[in-house]
Amino acid sequence: MKTVRILCGGTAMALTLAAAPAAAQPPASAQTAAANSEDIVVTAQKREQLLIDVPQSISVVSGAALEEQHANNFSDYLKLVPGLQLNQSTPGQGRLLLRGINTGGVASTVSVYVDETPFGSSSGLVNGAILAGDFDTFDVARVEVLRGPQGTLYGASSLGGVLKFVTNAPQMESFELRGRASVEAVDGGDTSYAGNAVVNIPLGSTLAFRASGTYRKDGGFIDSIGTAGSDVEKNINDARIYGGRASLLFTPSHRISVRATAILQDIKADAPSTVEADPFTLKPLYGRLSLSQFVPQFTDIRYRIYNGTADFDLGFANLTSSTSYATQDETLRSDVTANLSAVVEGVFGAPNELFLAQQTNDEKFTQELRLSDQTDAFDWLIGGYYTHEKGEILQEYVPVEPGTFTRITTLPLLAQVSLHSVYEEIAWFANATLHLGERFDIDFGGRYSHNRQHANQVGDGALAGGPTNNIASSSENVFTYSVAPKLKFDDNVSVYARVAKGFRPGGPNVLPPSAPAGTPATYDSDSVISYEAGVKAQTPDNDFSIDFALYHIDWNHIQLFAIVNNFGVNTNGGSAKSDGAEFTVTVRPTAGLNLALNGAFTNARLTADSGPLVGGLKGDRLPFTPKYSAALNGDYRWSLAGSTEAYIGGSVRLVGDQPGAFDATFRAANGRQREVPSYSVVDLRAGLDFGRFGVEAYVKNLGNSHGITSTSAVQANGFDIYPNGAIGTGIIRPRTIGLSLTAQY
Repeated sequence: MKTVRILCGGTAMALTLAAAPAAAQPPASAQTAAANSEDIVVTAQKREQLLIDVPQSISVVSGAALEEQHANNFSDYLKLVPGLQLNQSTPGQGRLLLRGINTGGVASTVSVYVDETPFGSSSGLVNGAILAGDFDTFDVARVEVLRGPQGTLYGASSLGGVLKFVTNAPQMESFELRGRASVEAVDGGDTSYAGNAVVNIPLGSTLAFRASGTYRKDGGFIDSIGTAGSDVEKNINDARIYGGRASLLFTPSHRISVRATAILQDIKADAPSTVEADPFTLKPLYGRLSLSQFVPQFTDIRYRIYNGTADFDLGFANLTSSTSYATQDETLRSDVTANLSAVVEGVFGAPNELFLAQQTNDEKFTQELRLSDQTDAFDWLIGGYYTHEKGEILQEYVPVEPGTFTRITTLPLLAQVSLHSVYEEIAWFANATLHLGERFDIDFGGRYSHNRQHANQVGDGALAGGPTNNIASSSENVFTYSVAPKLKFDDNVSVYARVAKGFRPGGPNVLPPSAPAGTPATYDSDSVISYEAGVKAQTPDNDFSIDFALYHIDWNHIQLFAIVNNFGVNTNGGSAKSDGAEFTVTVRPTAGLNLALNGAFTNARLTADSGPLVGGLKGDRLPFTPKYSAALNGDYRWSLAGSTEAYIGGSVRLVGDQPGAFDATFRAANGRQREVPSYSVVDLRAGLDFGRFGVEAYVKNLGNSHGITSTSAVQANGFDIYPNGAIGTGIIRPRTIGLSLTAQY
C-alpha cells in the first residue's frame, strides 16, 4: 500500500501516515520520508490531478486514516471533512449535507459516487435524499468530498457537492492478504464486533484480482418501553452490516486497461436509533434512552453495484468508457401504533396494533463515455452520459392483534399504495483548462442535460380514499456550467476563484384526472449558483499546508411540498442563500507528530418563506447546519525495540447549535425554529505495530456526548407520533470502547 500525504484537504495529513498495515508496507520512517516528497492525486475532475492544482474546495480522507480511526461509515468521518453534516436516525437512512443546502424533501442535494458509478436515485420519486449510499470503508483508497455544486461533470442532484468513494484497484506487483478483527463495548448497550479481510492476487503480468469482505454487528443501546415507561425490551436498535467487493483488472498493454468490479453490501437494522424526547428541551424522556415500540421494527437495505470501466490510449487522446448497473432496495416495518391505532379502533371498533410495511426499490443503468487529453497549453475533456432508472415505492398499513403479527382479517383494507416511476436522462458535457503561461490557468466547462420522467400511482383502502390509478409525465432541459481561474505563484502556493451551477431535477406530480385546473402537474428543477474563492499552500517539504475557501451560494426555485386545490404536490417556491468559510491546516512540527485542524462557518438561511406546510419563514436557518463546527486531529508515532512501533492519537469535534427540521406546528406554538444544542465528541486511540501484526485500543465518544442528528415532528396525520406528545430524536452512539487486531501476509 502506497501511503501519501494529504495536502490542503479536509483531513489531517498525519492520519494518512499512521499505522494501517498492508502487505509489503515499508516501516513508518520510510513512509514519512516518502510522504515528504509526495502529493496526493485526486480524480475530482474525472482525470488525475494533484490536489493542489484543482481549483475548488476538496477534502480527501485516505484509506489508511479511515482504517486506523475505525471510521466505518458516514458518522465516523464527519470530523475529517469541514462542513460535512449527516441527518440520520437509522443506519442506512441518512441525508448528507454540504454548505447548508437542505430544506428537507426527498431528492438529494449531495451526490454519492463509487468510483465511476453514480449511486442512488436521481429523481424525487424514490426517496433518494434519505438513502445516501453509506458504503463500508474497509480497503478503500480514499474518500473524496467535493464541496459546492458539481453539475458540470457529475450532473443531477449535486447542488451541495459530491462524496466519492475511490476503491483500491487490483495490483500486479505482489500478493497481499490482510485481516482485522475488533470487539467493542457500548455504554449501556450490547457488545459490538467486526471482521474484515482483503486479498490481492497477481495472475500474471497483465491480470490481477482483488477481493475484500466485511461483517460488522453494531450493538443496540436504546430500550423499548410501554406507554407508562416500563421496560419491555432492551437494546432494540442492533444493526448488522456485511458485504464485499471483488475486482478484476486486465492490462494487455500500456495503452489498454479494463477493470470489472462488483460491490455488494447489506445493512440490516432493527429499531431506529431514535430516542423519545421532550419537544421543547430535546432531553430524553423517562430517564433513559428509550423508544415506545409496540410492533418490532426493522430496516433492511441492499446495495448492489456492477461496473465495467475501460481506458484506451488512442495516441491523440484517451478514451474512457464506464458502464454500471446498480440497485438499492429497502424493506422496512415501521411501528405507527401510537399515531393511528386509536383512530382505527375508533372507526372500526377493533383493538389493534399497526405498522407500515414499505419497500423502496431503485434500479439504475448508466453509461458514460469520455475523450480527453492534456498538453502544456490546453487540457480538454468531452463526454456523453446516459441513465435509465426504474423506481418503486410500495406501502401498506397493516393492523395486527396486539402483541402478535397476526393480521386482523375482519378489518377492511386500510391503505395500500404503489408508486412506479421511470427516470431517463441524456447529457453532453465538456471541460477544459487553458494554461496561459506557467502560472495562470482558466478551467471552464458546461453540461446540457435532458430528462424525461413517468410515474404511475395506484392506491386503495379506507385511509387512502378508495381506489385510485393516476399517471403523470414530465420532461425538462437544464444547462449547468463552471468557470474557475487559478493563479499558481509556485509549485506550493495557488489561489483560485470559481463560479458554478448545480441542479436537482424536477418531475411529475401524480394527480387524478379530476384535479382542478391550476393544480401543477409538474414541478421544475431547482438550482444553485455558487461563488467561491480560495487559497491552497504548502511548504516544499509538506510539513505545513493550508486550504482556505470563502463562498456565497444562491439557491432558487427550491422544491417544496405544498397543498394546491386540496392536493399534496411538489412545487417550486422560496429561495435561500448560504455564506461561509472552510479551512484545514495540517502541520508536522517534529518527526512522528502530525496535527490537523479543520473548521467551517456556515450561515445558510431562507430568503423567502417556504410555505405553510414546510414551516420555514424568511430569515430562518436551514435545517441541521451549525453556524460553527471544528475538529482537531492528531497522531504521534515512535519506534520501540527492533521494528516495533507505538502510536497514540486523538480527535475532538465541536458542533455548534443548529436548527432542527422545519416544523410548522412548533413555530406556530413558539414563534421560532426548534434549536438543537451544540455538542462535542472526543475520540482516543493507541496501538502497537509489530510489522505483520498490530493491536489497537480505542475509545469513541469518550465523554458520552448526547449529540442529536435528527428531529421529528410532534404530529403526523393530525395525531401524535409518539406517546405523551414526545418527538423522536436521532442520536450519535454513546461511549464505545474497542480493541482491534490486525494481521497481514
